[in-house]
Amino acid sequence: MELRHLRYFVAVAETHNFTRAAEMLGISQPPLSQQILRLEREIGLPLLKRLTRSVELTQAGEAFYQDACQILELSGHALEKAKGIARGVIGKLSLGFASSVTFHASVYSLLRGFQARYPQMAMDTREQNMAALMHDLHEGVLDAAFIRLPCESSNACNLKVIASEKMVAVLPPGHALAGKSSVSLEQLRNETLILFPQEVSPSLYELIVSACLRAGFQPHAGQQAPQIAPAIGMVANGFGFTIVPESLNCIRHPGVTFHRINDVTLHSDIALAWRRLDRSPAILHLVALLDGDRQET
Repeated sequence: MELRHLRYFVAVAETHNFTRAAEMLGISQPPLSQQILRLEREIGLPLLKRLTRSVELTQAGEAFYQDACQILELSGHALEKAKGIARGVIGKLSLGFASSVTFHASVYSLLRGFQARYPQMAMDTREQNMAALMHDLHEGVLDAAFIRLPCESSNACNLKVIASEKMVAVLPPGHALAGKSSVSLEQLRNETLILFPQEVSPSLYELIVSACLRAGFQPHAGQQAPQIAPAIGMVANGFGFTIVPESLNCIRHPGVTFHRINDVTLHSDIALAWRRLDRSPAILHLVALLDGDRQET
């Protein structure tokens, strides 16, 4: 039994006439009649009562008709779903986020645009440190990732820069410089710098330490924060000061102040990364959307 046999039978059942069914199907009547007879022989029961000018369903034919309609509907859905997956408009996209990019508006603006354009694509998201993120991306656990640059392990990936943001200093409550809109690293040389483990975001870690060295001092590192965002909470509780991406100033912890750094140029790029040989239509749609947003701006 083939799907075409079901389509033939449903056409005859709905038109109650072999001639009209054949016209609707675009075939001649004799082959249609033969296919219905073969179907009845395979089932072992008559499905139709042949009358002079029309046909009627037998009791078995009525039951078979209901099931045949469901099967054809399901097969149609299956076909459309498969085509949608092949086109990258149906399915699931696994996305990773470096901890330091989870507060940047450009990332979520891109995802909102993608969701609006491809509503049948589900997005499975996870936040990880850079080492775990790049490992999962290379292993195919993730389809794409939002990362911080520079990143050595990203060399094997395609990259599209989404945004570039400045780094800012975060000072604890009651600090002498709290009223200043900007500070210099030189003014903070004797302060305790709260850093995060280097593997959490190697590029940011090296960026911050190198900036302090260019300002003429080796940073006095105190208690490490487990991630970048918790460093702000540690500042609020008197462990020292920290330097974070500007987008993290949305974390409004009581007493903490954010300040531009005016003696060195500190900025970091956020990029979308995906495997170099990956031609997944869904990923290409995401990249195309990013390129389109740039052209509009």
